[in-house]
Amino acid sequence: MSELTSDTNPPHSPWLSFVKGCIAILPLSLAVLPWGLLAGSMAIETGLTAAQGVGMSAIIFAGATQLATMGMIKAGSGLVAILISAFFISSQHLLYGLTMRERIAPLPLRWRLILGFLLTDELFALIGERREKNFDRWYALGIGLFFYLFWLASTLAGAVAATQIEDLGSYGLDFSIAATFIVIVVPLIKSLPTLVCVLTALILSVVLGYFQVPSSLIISGVIAMFAGLITSLAIGEKA
Repeated sequence: MSELTSDTNPPHSPWLSFVKGCIAILPLSLAVLPWGLLAGSMAIETGLTAAQGVGMSAIIFAGATQLATMGMIKAGSGLVAILISAFFISSQHLLYGLTMRERIAPLPLRWRLILGFLLTDELFALIGERREKNFDRWYALGIGLFFYLFWLASTLAGAVAATQIEDLGSYGLDFSIAATFIVIVVPLIKSLPTLVCVLTALILSVVLGYFQVPSSLIISGVIAMFAGLITSLAIGEKA
């Protein structure tokens, strides 16, 4: 691992950093357990086998995208519509990648590919908390890999439970989605533009959802980002 000697490779034990990453993501992993159970149960309800459901989690590794995709499959939507929806639902990862580019770019290709695949809202949030510190690839790997394996295990548990418990989705597991994002977002509200962005997204998603506006989450997210940007420019903060 001598390819990188810049600040992106802090001089301490890779294994210790990896374990610290695993520990750091544990609370959020437990928070998304109901989400994983829901994904597994939805896979069975959609007509997939447990293996196919876990395989879907292994390949997509994006909870919201996966749940939306299974819902559209169940509703009989076409492939093009599913792909377009999946792209927009997971489009925030493009912003995550751009934000982390300066810290990830110096890494070898294999590291960029691995961390790119493991990049989630949870990983981005935890790495963002260490923004002022040197980027530790092993810490990030611990977060991402532990969360990935936990997601697969919870999906499998949900698929197995769905064969034993009828209508598992009726137990309110979908609330874990909102709860998880609350846990992720609230600690990141450290500036006025961020607060404006969050409040705009919250209000619009509720209002548009109430009136059943198509693609309400996408619309809310885009408008919220522009609201945050405009606020940032208005107060003279660097965009």
